[in-house]
Amino acid sequence: MIKLTENEQRIASKIRQLKEAAGSHSPSIFTIAEELPELNIKVDACFLSNPYATELFLEYLKKELVDTNKLRDVLEFYPSQNDVVADVISKSININKENIFVGNGAIEVIQAVMHNFVGKKVMVNIPTFSSYYEFAREDTEVIYYQLDKKDDYGLIADKYLEFVKKENPDSVVIINPNNPNGGYLKYKDLRYILNNLKEIKNIIIDESFIHFAFEDEGYSLISATELYKEFSNVIVIKSMSKDFGIAGIRAGYGVMDKYKVTKLLKNGYLWNSSGLSEYFFRLYKRDDFFEEYEELRKKYITEAQSFFKELSEISQIKVYPSMANFALIELLDRSTSADFVSKMLIKYGVYTRTGSDKIGLTGEFIRIAGRTKEENRIIINSIKDMFKNG
Repeated sequence: MIKLTENEQRIASKIRQLKEAAGSHSPSIFTIAEELPELNIKVDACFLSNPYATELFLEYLKKELVDTNKLRDVLEFYPSQNDVVADVISKSININKENIFVGNGAIEVIQAVMHNFVGKKVMVNIPTFSSYYEFAREDTEVIYYQLDKKDDYGLIADKYLEFVKKENPDSVVIINPNNPNGGYLKYKDLRYILNNLKEIKNIIIDESFIHFAFEDEGYSLISATELYKEFSNVIVIKSMSKDFGIAGIRAGYGVMDKYKVTKLLKNGYLWNSSGLSEYFFRLYKRDDFFEEYEELRKKYITEAQSFFKELSEISQIKVYPSMANFALIELLDRSTSADFVSKMLIKYGVYTRTGSDKIGLTGEFIRIAGRTKEENRIIINSIKDMFKNG
């Protein structure tokens, strides 16, 4: 069982204060470093991103903007308007630009959709990403569908459909893979659900972690975006922060009916992309960049799955099956998630996330992101040492 020393308890108290100030999200590593300069933070396994993709983006940024002195133009001048950036994205995902809404990160798309299109009743699976119920309008009733711990918090299609038919919401939210457990709904099962929910006004599919999921040995990319062409009630939301490791430039988009896109653009959102996010989206449609990215994506998946497997061999924890780049971990030795997170950060310099604020989790949970192979080794060794020495 994990125990904190008196000094660790003092620092842990400050960590809890920072977490409370951040609400249902985690304080950034910059905030922690600034407020607790005594900590030596080595690995950020709280934020969910592909570090190899970040390096690739930086290589292109340096070569094409910094070394050529074009970065000044990107910073000094306005980026293109929303519909121009949407046209760029359309060439990458094979969807008409009229059906693409570009957001200042996926979080802006989520907020726009929840405020403008969700009506009297929305159904949200739990545990999941909290913004989908936090951003609901005051006049919208939020119905929670509790994912079963016996099913590893996975979404079982027929059980889910039975609940939807009973509650009759106008909108439902499916995050695939789900956060915080990485549970994945296969493409055929997702399509089965859509076929049986044609009466639902909005089916919001958040696939911000889809680049880490796979259904074959070649790790082929899977996306629900194509399903929009068949099911007009589908809204697909995509963050680029996780798979490309670029949360700092705020890049995301939504795919939806063109009347919805038109309505949002009439309400603002004219220049909500930064110059750097526009540069990224123009990279995103280039074959040379994407071919390099694909190699790194598959490398990262391989290393992440190996990391989860090795984590599962530690007897004091249970690792839930994940098709994302993070693992939900349940503590089995009566340790608390708060003590785990604090000890890992204070003693070992590894930042992880508590699951104590996640509605729908029963037990003591933490979430750990996969990092580079070297950083994963630090995480594994730190956890083993922590349980060994208490």
